[in-house]
Amino acid sequence: MHRVFKILLGLVLVIGLVLLVLSTGRQPEPFPESSESAARLLPGPHSVQQYDEEFIDESRSTDANDDFPGEPVRRMVGTVWHPADNSQGPYPLIVYSHGFSSMREGGEYLGKQLASLGYVVVAVDYPLTNFYAPGRPSVKDVVNQPGDVSFLIDTLIAQSTQPGHTLEGLVDPERIGVTGISLGGMTTTLVTFHPTMGDPRIKAALSIAGPTAQFTEGFFSGRRVPFLMLAADIDALVPWRSNALPVLELIPGSQLVTVRRGSHTGFAGPSAPLRWLSNPDSIGCYTVLHNIENDMEEPWYDLLGTPEQGINYTAEYELCQMDPLPPAMNPLRQQMITSVVVSSFFQSQFARSVEERAAASQFLSETLAAELEEVEYASSDG
Repeated sequence: MHRVFKILLGLVLVIGLVLLVLSTGRQPEPFPESSESAARLLPGPHSVQQYDEEFIDESRSTDANDDFPGEPVRRMVGTVWHPADNSQGPYPLIVYSHGFSSMREGGEYLGKQLASLGYVVVAVDYPLTNFYAPGRPSVKDVVNQPGDVSFLIDTLIAQSTQPGHTLEGLVDPERIGVTGISLGGMTTTLVTFHPTMGDPRIKAALSIAGPTAQFTEGFFSGRRVPFLMLAADIDALVPWRSNALPVLELIPGSQLVTVRRGSHTGFAGPSAPLRWLSNPDSIGCYTVLHNIENDMEEPWYDLLGTPEQGINYTAEYELCQMDPLPPAMNPLRQQMITSVVVSSFFQSQFARSVEERAAASQFLSETLAAELEEVEYASSDG
């Protein structure tokens, strides 16, 4: 018995050591000491609180999906991050959208960072595109997600006016932004610019590796909204050359921040354990291709709108065609870059003082790429 105990104890110690190495090893290189990038990566002055809530839109239904018969409502489990102190409110509201076969936790690191800087951030698991969607994740349901974003905006603004609510007085209806990763980036673009799905209350939008090949120049002609695309040059799921680079010509006043050697999967928070892989997109491609196959058998871009509305029915299917996958940067380093880009972009639009907005804008356009060799910046203004 004593021998068995020693063997079991040894196994526990080995497993513990392996878990310790996996969770603490291969840490990213820090930003240059005393750099502005390092300073902007630090949490802001606000303590952060969060809570979970089930948001139910009773005015819209959830479609049938494989063996799921559908539902007369849109049901979304979400998380809200917000400053603990309401004395300095109201604060800007940011809606984060997750990617296909993903979850709201993918944006947790962004939600906490933004809340520490004085933002209210909400993220939900969308009804049919999240990893555990009933039936299976369905990419086509992205057409319903702009309506979900508008519903969340309505709900949080209303909650901010309710006496005694956690968000009482915290949400500024005049400062609303949207962001999201991958299919969530596409959701961001749709709710910002689409002629019928769009929400005019949105004042700034940031797409993280979101598809744009489905949109023509005419799609973006109806509204002028500050827009930034954050993308990776070796993205295997949403190729940079056909989805990120074109925004500079398609969207007036747009900005493009490119992460060299960045992967698509590396933008999402749960990819942190994948830093031990040569390229996290090996897992990202497997997950997405496993779930998306049925959705790509028939063309579905007509669900986004008409050619007259700026929808490109001839956009090519380029998902995960890169072979072999080149080595990618550490996802933790990629998320550090993502954090300072996202927070600085929204600070450049929503910070209270002119000086703060100007400083954040200058950091994005000049300082960031000068301090970090993996980053390139470009804008449609030259």
